[in-house]
Amino acid sequence: MAQWDRLRQLSAVYKLQLHELYDRDALPMDVRHYLSTWIEKQEWTKAARDHDFAMVLFQVLLENLDIQHSRFVQEESLLLQHNIRRYKQNFQKYLEDPCALANTILWFLEKEKEILQSADLAEQVQFLRVEQEPMETSSQQDLERKMSGLRNEVQCMEHAMQCLEEQQDEFDFKYQTYKMENVVDEAVRNQQIKNFQLLINRLDDCRKSTLSDLNKLLDRAEDLIDILVRKELVEWQRRQQRACIGAPDSVCLDQLETWFTCVAVCLFQVWEFLVKLDELVGKVTYDKDPVKAQKPALQKRTDTLLKDLLKSSFVVETQPSMPQGKGPLVLRTNVQFSVKTRLLVKFPELNHSMKVNVSMGREAPQIKGYRRFNVLGTKTKALNMAESQTGGMVADFRHLTLKEQKSGGGGKGVSDISLSVTEELHIIHFDTLFELKGLSVELQASSLPVVIISNSSQQQSAWASVLWFNMISQDTQDIMFFANSPAANWLQFGEMLSWQFLSATKCGLNDSQLEMIALRLFGKQQNYDTCKVAWSKFSKENSPDTFWVWFDGILVMVKTFLEDLWRDGLIMGFVSKGKERTLLKKKQRGTFLLRFSESVIGGITFSWVETSMTGEPDVKTVQPFTKVDLSQIPFQEIIRNFQILEAENVPENPLLYLYPNIPKDQAFGKYYSEKSGANSPYIKYIKTKLMFVSNENTLEARSPMSSGMAQGECLEAVNGLYEEAAEQNVGPLNLPLETYHPDPMLSSPVAASEEDLLMFSPNPNLFGGCESLQDELQGLQGFNSLLPQSCGSIFQ
Repeated sequence: MAQWDRLRQLSAVYKLQLHELYDRDALPMDVRHYLSTWIEKQEWTKAARDHDFAMVLFQVLLENLDIQHSRFVQEESLLLQHNIRRYKQNFQKYLEDPCALANTILWFLEKEKEILQSADLAEQVQFLRVEQEPMETSSQQDLERKMSGLRNEVQCMEHAMQCLEEQQDEFDFKYQTYKMENVVDEAVRNQQIKNFQLLINRLDDCRKSTLSDLNKLLDRAEDLIDILVRKELVEWQRRQQRACIGAPDSVCLDQLETWFTCVAVCLFQVWEFLVKLDELVGKVTYDKDPVKAQKPALQKRTDTLLKDLLKSSFVVETQPSMPQGKGPLVLRTNVQFSVKTRLLVKFPELNHSMKVNVSMGREAPQIKGYRRFNVLGTKTKALNMAESQTGGMVADFRHLTLKEQKSGGGGKGVSDISLSVTEELHIIHFDTLFELKGLSVELQASSLPVVIISNSSQQQSAWASVLWFNMISQDTQDIMFFANSPAANWLQFGEMLSWQFLSATKCGLNDSQLEMIALRLFGKQQNYDTCKVAWSKFSKENSPDTFWVWFDGILVMVKTFLEDLWRDGLIMGFVSKGKERTLLKKKQRGTFLLRFSESVIGGITFSWVETSMTGEPDVKTVQPFTKVDLSQIPFQEIIRNFQILEAENVPENPLLYLYPNIPKDQAFGKYYSEKSGANSPYIKYIKTKLMFVSNENTLEARSPMSSGMAQGECLEAVNGLYEEAAEQNVGPLNLPLETYHPDPMLSSPVAASEEDLLMFSPNPNLFGGCESLQDELQGLQGFNSLLPQSCGSIFQ
């Protein structure tokens, strides 16, 4: 569907954004609408760089307007004819610079895409049950109405100032004429004085009314500044915090920039009105002149409001981040990072005139061992409109680095608080000076707290700190947050976990998956809403058994190897062993599901239901696959060609239906590397006999070497991996792979640990018998690296 057609079908909220976008003469909405098909088919990016090509498009645009004008003649639409003619005349200004027109149209098209992306994101958020603020739309509409009211009052005030000046000029002219005429007749002179008194009274009333209206105008501006600074900006800052850790929140500043600029422009017009009053008083004044009495207070109030607005308008639009980092706000010494600041008050006359300086270490805590850093690179840049796609006033720092101060680096301090490197928070500061129309204001902005590491091995722990801080803290200057970190409640914690999958794979966690995670953290509870997670349980540096290490291992594995399967909902993923058995035992034989391992970091396994010898459903689970396995064979191919050997050595794939009842090939078929698996290169090397777990000790698992294969040759082929298993007939197994060590002295199996697993054991057919062992060595080399991970540990 064409882009313009999609825009026309959006809800009222996004249509309002579209109307705001086209509330300017650069590209009229009528032109965009009537020429939409042609506009979207042109190469405006090329035209923005190529003058000759841009001129061709410019001429065609004018021709299309002529054609459209002729259509309106036939339809007898006088108004539309008039508009099209006017638009064509306005476009003539691009005759000397057609590339500027191409850039303009390109900018509008990009802004339209942003609106569409926002709408798509909102739809996705709604699907994930992330509720929007219910009053957001109505509050923004109310704010728009107040903005319009402020602009209207300024226009009325401008008219009132003109009337006041005309009234004063009339009085001044008549009074000066009276003095020059030197009237002798006393009666005439008295009458003229009475008339002058009436004029001066009217002038006094007009001045008082003007001053009163100025006060009301400032009241309206103050109300808007309070909403912008203490509500809208604070909410944007919180959204930015959440977006930094994966939340699907919009952090676009264009709307805030429009509002901030509108109020600033209106206040500067009030400033000019006050200057005009000074000029009028300089020409005509009198006893008890209200301007002399009230103007200083009005000036002070206007200055204060402007300064409050301007100081809040300087923000960090894009938080510090490294190009190849795990996420924003994690920086590494001697590695370049970027950060972008933005002035929300947009005055084109200030383009390139305001310089932004970067610094660090301001108000660093006096703590023993707390590190300090120098910022290196281009530390001063000008706010300009060229580095922003939307034309905002930005300073984009792209090549900054950090270097630790070795001398005096916090060896002594007032207090001694134990903080690890990844719990140490730092803030980057930005300073600039706003100067316009005699007003000078120093502006400051600060980044969110960053974690600074010196080695890539600290990335995981550093990102955990960033997640924890921005999930909980709303005090963005609290660099001592981890000295006494509060616990997180389950609602915000579960939401944050879902964001990690949403940002990495475009598919978050559902309620069932979150419930399993809560069960892992808190055990069985009636209601998890009141449960809390401590920082030490979530992540601690150099601690391998924290929750984040396990969860991040899964996230990395899914992002690297399983993203498509996860996004399509084929992986149940987070499901407990008990819930898994409950689900599968109700299903037909061959039903399986995919879940993440609870004991192996970055592992995924599958379980399926079979019918035991007693006719009862029996759930089997295979040893988890990790990145070592998945980097060699795609997971869908493992599922596709997975086989076990029955007692008669007949290979069978036990995986038939993906839970709840989807045929395997229907679920995974589009991901298979080829249409038919008959000649799959993987089957040869995955032929295995599974030694499965039996809870009732009623099934016999054959020895992996019971086929009569010469033991010495097999040991040579597999580098001794199966030596112990070849020396004994392994009985029923009731223990996980990680803890089982066959011992001929044991008369019964070792007790099972937390998770019952099926283990791979070699099948003689893997090598085709000892006679053809040499013929299989080449294939064995490709499979040998998989054996230790997939099947070797049982024979330790």
